[in-house]
Amino acid sequence: MPETRSTMFNFGWPLVVALVLLVVVAAVFARLGRTEHAAVIPWAAVRATVQLMILGLILDFAVSRLWAVILFLVAIILTAAQTAHSRIITARIGQHVPRRERPRPTAGRRIREILTLTVPVGLMPLILVACLLLAGILDMRGLAVIPVAGILIGHGMAVSALTGRRVHEELRAGRGEVEAALSLGFTDGQARMLVAERAASAALVPTIDTTKTVGMVTIPGAFVGMVLGGATPLEAGIMQLFVIIAILAVATAALTITEYLVVWRLL
Repeated sequence: MPETRSTMFNFGWPLVVALVLLVVVAAVFARLGRTEHAAVIPWAAVRATVQLMILGLILDFAVSRLWAVILFLVAIILTAAQTAHSRIITARIGQHVPRRERPRPTAGRRIREILTLTVPVGLMPLILVACLLLAGILDMRGLAVIPVAGILIGHGMAVSALTGRRVHEELRAGRGEVEAALSLGFTDGQARMLVAERAASAALVPTIDTTKTVGMVTIPGAFVGMVLGGATPLEAGIMQLFVIIAILAVATAALTITEYLVVWRLL
């Protein structure tokens, strides 16, 4: 492997060895913590490697083709929705049920729920990107649109998955509260919402904490990338401010929509 230089990393075999060791460390700690993810971590690392290589090839092809940009964004949203759906399904069935014994939804229901999840995952990101393009803040180029949309869609996916999981777990634990509310005359949706809103509120805490500590505890990748790309720290800070506030808006929208979808038994 030929070694190349950059401002942050020396690319070569030492980096490959470091990545392998990090995967091993993550898997070992997952095993020590008695989680069910120890075997998944190496596969996730391999998958991430392949996907990032493919991403580089796709971006090189799509940056100058509008139809390719649109197709790529659709693929991102569907993949994000499918990932969030798998997490929500696990919580709906119950973590206590062994993986091999978990009932699988029919193909029709699975497709319907994944398409439903594209709303909380992708609606707000697409609206924000469209507004940026119309306002002239973002260039009509794939190299500008895809990274911004990808960041926002990724956070929409994470919040949707976390909200769906927590709401289902809270509804299972608070089944007695739901039945008590029904006996008092509440509708099914109202009774479920009384329990669900507690879990939904907690799902937004990580995003709020990240927003409050950005620049003090965390140095975001967009900021670092712009500085390395030649932007001034002030320009990078202004752009990162927009990104972090946009993420907060996306997370709030994803949380609210997912909460209602679960309460209405659509997920």
